[in-house]
Amino acid sequence: LRLVGSEMCIRDRDKKMVECLKGKKILTKGNYAIANAAVLAGCECYFGYPITPQSEIGEFMSGKMQELKRGYVSAESEVAAINMVIGACSTGAKAMTSSSSCAVALMQEGLSYAASDQLPVVLVSVMRGGPGLGNIFPSQGDYFQATKGGGNGDYKLIVLAPSTVQECVDLTYKAFYLAHKYKNPTVLLADGLLGQMMEPVEFYEYPYPEIDNSDWALTGAKGRPARKIRSYSPLADNQCVFLEKLYDKYKQIEENETEWEEINTDDADIILTSFGSTSRNVKTAMKICREKGIKAGFFRPITLFPFPHKRYAELSQTAKKFVVVEVNMGQMVNDVRLAVNGNCHVELFNKPVGAPPSVEDIVKKIEGLV
Repeated sequence: LRLVGSEMCIRDRDKKMVECLKGKKILTKGNYAIANAAVLAGCECYFGYPITPQSEIGEFMSGKMQELKRGYVSAESEVAAINMVIGACSTGAKAMTSSSSCAVALMQEGLSYAASDQLPVVLVSVMRGGPGLGNIFPSQGDYFQATKGGGNGDYKLIVLAPSTVQECVDLTYKAFYLAHKYKNPTVLLADGLLGQMMEPVEFYEYPYPEIDNSDWALTGAKGRPARKIRSYSPLADNQCVFLEKLYDKYKQIEENETEWEEINTDDADIILTSFGSTSRNVKTAMKICREKGIKAGFFRPITLFPFPHKRYAELSQTAKKFVVVEVNMGQMVNDVRLAVNGNCHVELFNKPVGAPPSVEDIVKKIEGLV
């Protein structure tokens, strides 16, 4: 380990990196945790363009990837970066980029192509305030961007939302695994608060099996039949068949990979629900409400796609009200309302940008509703 300022950077010339870290908690920033985890997950190529509040990811990779003789390019733009990732992923490589909000907007065409080409692109999106350039303060305003997509056509991205720096590690590992398992672009959706905060984390060996890509990757024919990866289909009927197969895959992802956290929902009258870093205050507020005799529960989607519609629907049969807490003008609340389907009331408690609503304000909100 090498201490740089107040940050721990991991040095691993001899593959004994994980052995050095086992059982140890390391105080590190969210962005560095993501970058370290990507390296441990076997990321072979990183292509990026700096933008606050995720610039530390590219900074770390600029040294680490070259040290490990892996691919690193500081691209000329976000458009170039996402297309470089597409090129690397078409060879079966584990490739990643990272960016933020208005810069991720520039990558939307590339993400649509990657979804159509069924390539295992990994994108780390560390949200900032918007729309437009907005500002560098934390926000959750890119929920729509990640889950609904800004590119053309019918496609979906797998979206994972960490709430702690430890989950930045855990879900970075999972992002690479799911991307390659389903040959689908996967987004790790964090925010400026999570990217910049420091917490103790534990690194460990990449826990997932490596996925065999030998039947589709473009590695040179070498005596086998040629392969091609393309998104263009000149015949409408062929495109219809392709989209049906694509959505069969999305259904399989929903059945197998939907993940959430829930606490005290069995007898809850009011269920507080949120995603990402905002959930930290929400969970604490739920506990305080319980101490005050209010039957409050907590529910957090970890996968934003696949979204846990079914579980929300089940909980709506017993709960009297959902309160959705978000740092935006109200985005996930729409998916919660669709899932609940009128079975109970859904209330939004939000702050447009900056630090999430305080624990005290959330508790006050719930007391007012009671």
